[in-house]
Amino acid sequence: MRTAIVTGGASGIGLAICRELGRRGVHVVIADLDGAGAERAAKELGCSAAALDVTDAQAVRDLVTDVAAGKGQLDFMFNNAGIAVGGTADELTLDHWNRTIDVNLRGVVHGVHAAYPIMMRQGFGHIVNTASMAGLVPAPLMTPYTATKHAVVGLSLALRAEASGHGVRVSVVCPGFTDTPLLDHANPGLPQTATGRGARRSATRAQGRLYSADSLAGDIMRGLSRDRALIVAPASGRMAWRGVRLSPALAVRVAALAVRRLGGR
Repeated sequence: MRTAIVTGGASGIGLAICRELGRRGVHVVIADLDGAGAERAAKELGCSAAALDVTDAQAVRDLVTDVAAGKGQLDFMFNNAGIAVGGTADELTLDHWNRTIDVNLRGVVHGVHAAYPIMMRQGFGHIVNTASMAGLVPAPLMTPYTATKHAVVGLSLALRAEASGHGVRVSVVCPGFTDTPLLDHANPGLPQTATGRGARRSATRAQGRLYSADSLAGDIMRGLSRDRALIVAPASGRMAWRGVRLSPALAVRVAALAVRRLGGR
């Protein structure tokens, strides 16, 4: 049986991914900082759970090693755990920056560093990193988040080029604003900002309608079946991405207009 680890799998996009994997007969290990939430989700889906802080490199390595050894292989590593951080650059503290980098970037690095050597030895496997549309477009009012998601896109594409010679696939997921609890818990454990408190409202104003996590999970599975390097959804996100590639300068001007519309300083 194929095996997958999904970090941040107890809710939102991660939980939707776990459901889709389960429907496809994959044994899923739901890993989440919320260990109780992971246990509840695992009970619902009939799979395994693990409490995991992705900022702890040794804990990530131990989980990945144990799962691969116990199941005999590791087919998928979904580095999906992340946090939302919002605010104007002048009001965000170094704590905002450091926490975002620790979870959204180092958390992915830790997952890659643990899983990639195992998949190289196997000669197969698929690493799937969750970034964001903010990793492809100039997304203001959440600069630390945007910076980490751009880094995850770059990491994923560079690793994909290396991994192709070893039978290992790498994809990066870049969703637009998705209807998940993340939007209701921006700046977790950090000084709050007006942007953070209004994250859901701002996301809805910016995109018009939030995408569902279940729809995104279906897009992800289709993208993986086609070995897509970049999985971008919904359609409005793909249009925005094309716009940035056609005229980066115009994209920045449009983003500046959005800042004024959304009330950023």
